[in-house]
Amino acid sequence: MTNPTKQSYDTLNKAYEFFNRELFAGQLPYCLITLQRHKGALGYFAAERFKGGEHTTDEIALNPNHFERGAARVLGTLAHEMAHLWQKHFGKMPRKGYHDKQWAQKMEQIGLVPSDTAAPGGKKTGQKMSHYIAEGGPFAIACAAFLAQNEALLYQDQWAGVEKIAKARSAASKTKYTCPSCDANCWAKPCSSFICGNCEETMEEQE
Repeated sequence: MTNPTKQSYDTLNKAYEFFNRELFAGQLPYCLITLQRHKGALGYFAAERFKGGEHTTDEIALNPNHFERGAARVLGTLAHEMAHLWQKHFGKMPRKGYHDKQWAQKMEQIGLVPSDTAAPGGKKTGQKMSHYIAEGGPFAIACAAFLAQNEALLYQDQWAGVEKIAKARSAASKTKYTCPSCDANCWAKPCSSFICGNCEETMEEQE
């Protein structure tokens, strides 16, 4: 019988151990890996988030709403958060949520290029940061080796796609109309017709 919990967390735990050896020289301590739907984030790192008895542990969370991006990119997010964990234990942590030069340098060392746009040319430090995978870099090589040895069983959130479609349809059904005289606004379906109650002017559909 299939055990989705075991499959998902075994994949992430094996990937963590593999990247720890290949990219971080086995320096990193274990942490608690969780799946969290955090709006606007592919993942996050939380230092000393959990406590069990006398032991505290850090958390690396990954957002399953974005697992449709493919295994390599999801594992790239895991390594991104591992760079935060490395900085917490072996560097100097910046202010909450900030991605500083030390973190950026570690990212580039492991083959992930920091970018606030997730593409070449973006800022490399800042409050909200992403990255892209350096072609032929250490992460790309390690990730290819991991996926060649392991089946990446990461369950995708099917509801996330439905929610995106519903939001897109909702946005498409709402068009802004503005009075050319007083700038009053209203929203309705495209190709509707309205007269401003203040100016008795025909309200114009905005593109």
